[in-house]
Amino acid sequence: MRKLHIFLLAALFTVMSGCGANSDTEGTELTVSAAASLREALEEAAKTYSKQNPDIKIVYNFGGSGSLQQQISQGAPVDLFISAAQDQFNVLMSKQLIDQNHNAKLLKNELVLITQKDNENLHSVKSLTKDEISRIAIGTPETVPAGMYAKQALVSLGLWEELELKLIPTKDVRQVLSYVETGNVEAGIVYKTDAQVSEKVRIIPFQKEALHDPIIYPAGVITGSKHKEEARRFLDFLKGREAMKIFEKYGFNAALE
Repeated sequence: MRKLHIFLLAALFTVMSGCGANSDTEGTELTVSAAASLREALEEAAKTYSKQNPDIKIVYNFGGSGSLQQQISQGAPVDLFISAAQDQFNVLMSKQLIDQNHNAKLLKNELVLITQKDNENLHSVKSLTKDEISRIAIGTPETVPAGMYAKQALVSLGLWEELELKLIPTKDVRQVLSYVETGNVEAGIVYKTDAQVSEKVRIIPFQKEALHDPIIYPAGVITGSKHKEEARRFLDFLKGREAMKIFEKYGFNAALE
């Protein structure tokens, strides 16, 4: 009888231990570092993906692509990186921190000028030179792709030197949008997709003569990811038709390979 009692206790302990092990490993948390301009689109994409894959939890880290690239370079635990520019992505590729076989050009975007809806002083990029326009927000060109594109465009139009003292640098493109919405600046340069999520700003297209690098969003699995297979599957989902419909709803276009 005593031996049977000991056997039953041992069996119960084995079952309980097994349950504990399963609870510790149940589900996978994917960390995705992504350009701030992707916030709404990616959050909706994650909801759709999680319904289809309830064992996967997507955790986003949004910010300026330059800052995110530096975090990954310094060993931040990230599974997937989506940049708003090829430059930052290429830095990680050159260091072999992006999986060479699992990366892609994902999306395209375009640059626009924004101001408050009631601002009657701004009707074109050339209007930025007016005395009534004293503060213009752009992403910091060295670390924020939207700022880099903005500088390229202004230089190509011959306006950069004239406007440089008016420029207010920001940590990412969403801070530019916030500054314009709150009236802290009279104008800002953002992606079209950022402007479209706000009801507080007026969009002014850039002149066709404004030249800048193509606005491409590359995405890739981090080489050191502990969840490579899951990250690859999520990247495949983002490249697929279902996710592209979500991106297009927010103003993005698929990038041509």
